[in-house]
Amino acid sequence: MTALSSTTADPDPIRPPSRIAGRRVGSTRQDGDVTLRYDLGTTPIGLVTAVFSDTGLLALHVADDTDRWVLEMLAQEHGVVPDHQPGSGAALFTQLDEYFAGSREAFDVEIDWGLTQGFARDALQEIRRIPYGETAAYGEIAERAGRPRAHRAVGTACRTTPFSIVVPVHRVIRSDGSLGEYGGRPENKRFLIDLENGVSPSLSIPPRRSPNGDDF
Repeated sequence: MTALSSTTADPDPIRPPSRIAGRRVGSTRQDGDVTLRYDLGTTPIGLVTAVFSDTGLLALHVADDTDRWVLEMLAQEHGVVPDHQPGSGAALFTQLDEYFAGSREAFDVEIDWGLTQGFARDALQEIRRIPYGETAAYGEIAERAGRPRAHRAVGTACRTTPFSIVVPVHRVIRSDGSLGEYGGRPENKRFLIDLENGVSPSLSIPPRRSPNGDDF
C-alpha cells in the first residue's frame, strides 16, 4: 500500500456549516480537546480512508475514491472535521500491506469504538474475534453477542460498521453459506475470503460505488 503524496492536499476538503449542534466546528471538539486526523492509502480492493482519534482508529473505509461520506458524517453528526495528515496512517498501512501480501493474520491497532454503540458494538467486537481464514454465520455472531435471535441486527452492524478489514465483517456469511452483499461489493468479500484461505484471489472492480457509500 502506498500513502498518497504528502505534498498533495485533499482536492475537495470538507467545509462544514459554521455551527453544528450548538457548537463551533473545527478539527478539535470544543468540549473535549479531541483531534481527529485522516490519511489516504491504496489497497488491491480500493482507496483507503483511515480516520484516527487520540484513542485509536475511529474509521477505516475502502472505496473507489476518497470516502467523503465518512468525513461528512463526522462533521455533521459529531461537530468535528478531521485534519488531512499524510503519513498519520503509515503504521496501519504497513500492516495492511502485509495482510494483502499474505504475511499478516491479525492487526495490531488500537480501536476507538466511539462510532458504535449498544448491540452493534457487541456484535462487531465478537466479529473481531473470528479467526483468520474462518467464517461465521450472522446467527452465530448474534448468539455469541448474547442475543440469539438478533441475526438481522448483526447484518445491520456489518452493513454500517465504521471498520473495513480490521474488524473482519467479510468473515460473516449467511446461514446457507452464501456471502451476502458486503455493501454492494460482494466481489471484495470474495477477494478477502479467498486471500485468507490461500486461494489466489482475482478481482474486477466496476467503476461504481454504492449510493450510500458503503463500499466495504
